Amino acid sequence: MALSPKGRRGYAAGALALVAALALSACGSDKGGSTSATSTASAAGGATAKLVNEGKLTVCTNIPYEPFQFQDAGGKIVGFDVDIMDLAAKKLGVTQEIVDIDFAVIKSGAAMAAKKCDAAAAGMTITDERKQNIDFSVPYFDATQALLAKKGTGATSLDDVKAKNLKLGAQASTTGLDYVKGKGLNPTEYADSAKELLALQAGQADVIVQDLPVVLTWLKKPEIAEKFEMIASLDTGEQYGVGLKKNADPVLLKAINDSIEAAKKDGTYEQIYVKWFGKKPGELS
Repeated sequence: MALSPKGRRGYAAGALALVAALALSACGSDKGGSTSATSTASAAGGATAKLVNEGKLTVCTNIPYEPFQFQDAGGKIVGFDVDIMDLAAKKLGVTQEIVDIDFAVIKSGAAMAAKKCDAAAAGMTITDERKQNIDFSVPYFDATQALLAKKGTGATSLDDVKAKNLKLGAQASTTGLDYVKGKGLNPTEYADSAKELLALQAGQADVIVQDLPVVLTWLKKPEIAEKFEMIASLDTGEQYGVGLKKNADPVLLKAINDSIEAAKKDGTYEQIYVKWFGKKPGELS
């Protein structure tokens, strides 16, 4: 999923409205939502993390965003981000519970502020703009953007897309959208990655911009590879981070950071990376 972030997946007034609306809903009875009382979980060393639901690390995400988070054939939410957050949950001695919610509500910080979740793992790029509303973990994924086009356009760059007057699509509230707008293009915006891909398949767009790993995952499907191709990789230098509410609980933040850093040292991170991308870190292109 890249936003004004460096990678995916505004503004003040809208974010405040979202916080108010979510705060009200969080106070009522909400199956699967947060409880009115904050629970705790012990991290290594005996420190206690404050969690919105007892015995659970509640994580907001936005699906589908394969291979980071999506539903498998059995309806279970799986993916790279899910596995990364399972490590943090294990460190806290709890289990992960996932809440599927609009990406704009995640990046604005409204979801965490309203106690809908403890953290957000949604292919979210770390950006200065987002840091105004949420805190981030250490980076857990190096990301970049890519252009996916129907075959035969003859385009190999954003400049070509502009010169040929091709119809460009982008996912709303993402860094990919911000990036192409910064290059002087005015793409049609789609609510999520699935709708963006559908627009390309339906001919509503000639080219779409999306995070590279998502594009590569799409191209593994024969029906997509038959008609579409990646025409360019855009090195935007983005990194994903786990989002937490502003002025995050230091114990929770430390548990997430420690789990990511430990996984990178002991080889667990590489195993998860290969599982979902088929390549080792640094080899994705």
